Formats: sequence, structure tokens, C-alpha cells
Amino acid sequence: MFKVVRKFWLLPVLALIAATSGFAAERGTVIREAALYSSANTNSQKLAPVQRGRALTILERSDSGGQAWVKVSMAEDEAARITKEISGWAPAQALITASTANGDQIVFGQAVASEHQAEERGGRKGAAEDAMRLYARVAEIFPGSPLAAEGMWRSADIRWQLAKADYSRSGAQPEEKYLNQVMEKFPGSKQADLAAYDLLETKLCPEWRGMAECPEKEAGLFEQYAREHPQSPKAPEALYNAAWRQAALADIYRIENKMDRSDSARGRAMALAKQVSNQFPQSDWKARATDLNYKLEKKIPIYGPVIQ
Repeated sequence: MFKVVRKFWLLPVLALIAATSGFAAERGTVIREAALYSSANTNSQKLAPVQRGRALTILERSDSGGQAWVKVSMAEDEAARITKEISGWAPAQALITASTANGDQIVFGQAVASEHQAEERGGRKGAAEDAMRLYARVAEIFPGSPLAAEGMWRSADIRWQLAKADYSRSGAQPEEKYLNQVMEKFPGSKQADLAAYDLLETKLCPEWRGMAECPEKEAGLFEQYAREHPQSPKAPEALYNAAWRQAALADIYRIENKMDRSDSARGRAMALAKQVSNQFPQSDWKARATDLNYKLEKKIPIYGPVIQ
């Protein structure tokens, strides 16, 4: 009895020592759903569900009932309806920490599987959110992993796409900070290039309304992106988008009977389309650029009413 009392008396002391010494608490996550119990026993009270990819802080380990258990602290999460930090016991089988052999690959692999589930018709409910959390844990728990940059980017991109899909219902603008964090943490990387491309969406016009101002501005944004991120996987797409908007601008000016400006925009669109074909001959965007260039040569409108 004395030993038990002494053990619990020491917990806050050990926590204080860890805090003052700079000791980092062990972090982990689970790769399948689990439950948080009030004690290391499945017959005890269930406190909360633990979804794939939840960030967990390891407090204590124990063996009970013939299986390994871990006491964890789980931060609040509005999406999971956990309004305050909660701690409890969970079975340790599905727990992955920095000390797990190939842990980064295991968590990343489960993230990929969850992402595929989200894309499948009738896939697991909440699979996209699972993937988002799991990818984030790769970068958080295994910062030195070759998969860290990709995990952080994929997590931020899924969050961005989910927020965009929810925009029409909630009216809340997607948060940019997660994409910005990718750019800050991994500057000059492919993942930073991809994050920068996502962020272009915040600068695009919601509607053109037939006005020249929007396609002109957007063409400049895409062209600038391609110039500043020449090695990005999105560079050919950005150049094509710049060319397409210049082509649309040519049609808008034609409708406004501003023929000099229309011809100038058409020439710029053709130059950009040819740039796509020359710089990215193996890309699918070459075929699209060739199609666009043909329409421009034949003066086939791509925006607005067709000329009869």
C-alpha cells in the first residue's frame, strides 16, 4: 500500500523535473481506432474514442490482463467533440512511437490507406480526417524521416481541400497556416512548391462576371508561380492556366470591341501555350496546350459566345 501511495506522490514531482530539465515527453499515435479507459482494463469505464492519427502523450506503461497498456494524455479536439485534455488507458498494440521500428513508414502507410478509403465510394466514414491526422503525425513524431516533408504537405493539403468543400456550408475561409508551415519548414522542396500552388486559390476571383480585370490578374499570378517555381510538379499546369486566361482575356476584349488588346492577349496566350509544349514535352499539359494553341490560331473562342 505504501508503494502505491509513494508512486502517485512521485508523479507530479517527476513531471516537474521533466518540465524544468527540458525532457521531451514521448509522443505517439494509433493506427487503428481504440478506446480510452479509466484503468488498464477493458471492463473499466470508457472515457473517449481514440481515432487514427490522434496526437498522444505517453504518461505510463503497464501490463494488465495479459496485454500491454499505455496511459496517455489526449489534447482537446473540437472535431472529435473532446472539449478538454483527457487522460486514460488504451491498449498498446496499435500504438506507434518514435521508438517503433519503421514507425514512420507504418504511420505513413496507414495514412495512404485511409486516404484511399476516403476516395472510394462507400469508404470508411471519417477516413479523410484520419489520413490528415496520420500524415501530420509522421512529421511530428519522426521529424528526421525522409517522409516528414511529404507527410506534412499531404496533411495540410487534405485539410485545405476539406475546408474548401465545407466553405459553401460554413462560410469559413480555409486556414492558410498549415500550408505556410510546410513552406517554412521545408523551403525549396517539392512540397513547399505544392503548398504555394494551393495558396494561389486565395488570390483568385470568385467570379469573373465578364470583366477583364480578373483573368488579367490571374494570368499574372500563374505566370509568376511558374517563373518562381520552375521545378514544381505544378509548373506546367500553372503555365497552362496563365495561357488559358490570356486566351479568355482575348475573347473578353473582342466582345468589348477592343481589338488591339484582344490581339495582344491572344499573342501572349499562344506564347505561353508554346512554352508549355517546349518546357514540358512529357507532360499531359502539352496536349492541352496544343489544343489551346490551335483554337487561338483559328480564332475559336474559348470564353463567351461563339462567332458565327
